[in-house]
Amino acid sequence: MSNNAFHSGFAAIVGRPNVGKSTLLNALIGEKIAIVSNRPQTTRNQILGFLNTENSQIVFIDTPGYHRPRTKLGDYMIKTIQDALDGIDVMLTLVDCTNITERDRELVHQMAEKKVRKLLLINKTDLVAPKDLLGIIESFKGEGYDEIYPISAKNGDGLEEVKRDLNAHLPVGPKYYPDDSVTSQTERQICAEMIREKALHNLREEVPHGIGVEITDFKETDTLITIYATIYCEKDSHKWIIIGKNGAMLKTIGTEARHDMEALLGAHINLQLWVKVRPDWRNNDADLKNLGYVSDK
Repeated sequence: MSNNAFHSGFAAIVGRPNVGKSTLLNALIGEKIAIVSNRPQTTRNQILGFLNTENSQIVFIDTPGYHRPRTKLGDYMIKTIQDALDGIDVMLTLVDCTNITERDRELVHQMAEKKVRKLLLINKTDLVAPKDLLGIIESFKGEGYDEIYPISAKNGDGLEEVKRDLNAHLPVGPKYYPDDSVTSQTERQICAEMIREKALHNLREEVPHGIGVEITDFKETDTLITIYATIYCEKDSHKWIIIGKNGAMLKTIGTEARHDMEALLGAHINLQLWVKVRPDWRNNDADLKNLGYVSDK
């Protein structure tokens, strides 16, 4: 990288569900801008995060996990991944070294065909023995990646090496986003995702995939932000699970989300939550668009 010019570029993060893509994005940026859960397909939209230095800007693109879609929402998520790969400068392919499947190896091979700089990141190295990790790294060496980095997105191990690699190979380019920005998401979008994250953490297995969150109003005063939000689910039985006995589950979701919102926005939050049933909303174009999963294009 030339020292006399500003450098910038786009780096896409791809991988199967649950390999740690959103954790990696948050760690690289140094702030929580993407929700994290051990549920598959936690990330549904393309999320941009910006790493700014005096002479460079890296725009990271966090993408949904590669999976076989079963709904229109799933189709949208796969298209989101494909769109994210257009015009990138670096491909960051992420695998979980504690659970490498044939689908991981297929994806690693598929991404290796991209005509950009390619880094393979072996994540969760804090959970495996060093001798096992060496064997995993060796098994990927023939795939044609420019570099392979063992990392722990959770602990931060290896991330400085990844950042140095990225900065060393950025092309000369403009500053795409202001220095004080860390993400393209609006405050409303982040708050909606925070609510969904807390629902993912607290609800039973069968419920979370059918949840969508809409911020219906956002009122600010000098001392308080009042946020009105609706959690949509697909079945009446799920509605009562989300609400819980005497409203206990909804209160837990709201309390946890409000805590994160206050840290994000630096203000006291009054969060008002409702739960509504929208049968099969994941296959309804109007509902998908209303919840921000279908663009106007």
